[in-house]
Amino acid sequence: MKVLLVEDHPIFRFGVRALLSQRWPDAAIGEAATLAEALAAVRREAWPLAVVDLNLADAEGVEVVSQLRRAAPDTRLLVLSLNAEAAYARRVLQLGAAGYLAKDRATEELVGAVERVAAGKRYISQALADQLLDLATGESRGCGHEDLSNQEYRVMLLLAAGRRVGEIAEEMTLSPKTVSSYRTRILDKLALGSNAELARYCQSRGLTAKDL
Repeated sequence: MKVLLVEDHPIFRFGVRALLSQRWPDAAIGEAATLAEALAAVRREAWPLAVVDLNLADAEGVEVVSQLRRAAPDTRLLVLSLNAEAAYARRVLQLGAAGYLAKDRATEELVGAVERVAAGKRYISQALADQLLDLATGESRGCGHEDLSNQEYRVMLLLAAGRRVGEIAEEMTLSPKTVSSYRTRILDKLALGSNAELARYCQSRGLTAKDL
């Protein structure tokens, strides 16, 4: 077993290492506290599996998955996140992660999740699987943001955070007109009438710009 731990909290990193070492005493376990360190590690040598946190000092959210996938497409990613919402998990899996586990379930499920991902399979907890099934069958209410494209989703979170159209355009390297068009489509898809309603929508679902 060879695993790269990408986690910025030393105590949590220590706990994950302890769980893995208990199950696989001879495991080769590397550590990275930032995305930059993780990218350097996967470029320096092959890591079949990486256990990855999405909140790092130099990157947050799905960008961590995107960059690691680009740098090391053969490395299977098991994401550990504080965000237990199924919609967010689905977005991460769509970007190429092989597994998703909420941090509050790590003690009970981490070893099993690593075993499954290392075997070439995918992993999500049963609770998340049930939520994803609800989303797929339309039984979950108020999750219209799942119909948004990745760009629309990012604009939604930035608008909800109070960013102005011009600021978003500069950050995303888009024209203000394009961002305004995204805003219109987002409000239409979510049946909302203003940025204030959009902010309340995101707040009620635990969606923040930290998820980017």
